[in-house]
Amino acid sequence: MNDDRNENFKTLHATPATGAPWGKGPSEQAAQDFLVGPRSRLTEFARVLRIGAEFIRGFRKLHFVGPCVTVFGSARFAEDHRYYSLGREVGGRIAALGLTTMTGGGPGIMEAANRGAREAGGKSIGCNIILPKEQQPNPYVDEWVEFKYFFVRKVMLVKYSYAFVCLPGGFGTLDELWEIATLVQTRKVFHFPIVLMGKDYWAPMMEFVTGTLRAQRTIDDADVGLLTLTDSPEEAAEVIRAGVKDAIGAEAARPRKRYWFLGE
Repeated sequence: MNDDRNENFKTLHATPATGAPWGKGPSEQAAQDFLVGPRSRLTEFARVLRIGAEFIRGFRKLHFVGPCVTVFGSARFAEDHRYYSLGREVGGRIAALGLTTMTGGGPGIMEAANRGAREAGGKSIGCNIILPKEQQPNPYVDEWVEFKYFFVRKVMLVKYSYAFVCLPGGFGTLDELWEIATLVQTRKVFHFPIVLMGKDYWAPMMEFVTGTLRAQRTIDDADVGLLTLTDSPEEAAEVIRAGVKDAIGAEAARPRKRYWFLGE
């Protein structure tokens, strides 16, 4: 059994045929080129321009979306799953607050939140990521933008949002959750609400947060308070409403003028 596991590990992490001298073996050629280590100055400069162009494209596309609430969650829950239903109701509640629902634009929980927002007459936005196994935007987004780089997409999911809702999900959801929590904890962003929905799902993680992290003093008591755990869409909506009412100023809420000469 151990031999099989070792062979599987070696296969999974094998150096690609093109050769990655630092032992990194991503699936795409572009990612392999990026992770191979230092390249020529011209190559690195060209890469910076491509990354910058993706930021600019995202900023232009999302300039008019209005104050958002970003909903994170797994792409793997089907329409008949209770978490899908919960996400759908959350999207509707966000729309009822007059806020735009933003997601990663994919299926599962993301689709559910976008769907709930659209059904409630609200605005629905998707920030889709290009993956080796292609992820198509769900059919419930009013506007969507596609990104090649995960880190650019994550900036967009934060830049336009005043609250964050995490429904059950996997590695990606956990990554997004803890990045937001770190930004709020370190005061890099305003104390925006972070709502965890699905008490039974998040309970083991919260036990680790309170029973290990807080007990070992790697976080403070106040840090635990950054997270609101609930199963109630009504409570989630109230936490969002209370958290954003003073954060959204007149500048953020006012309609933005479009300029024809900028292609808007």
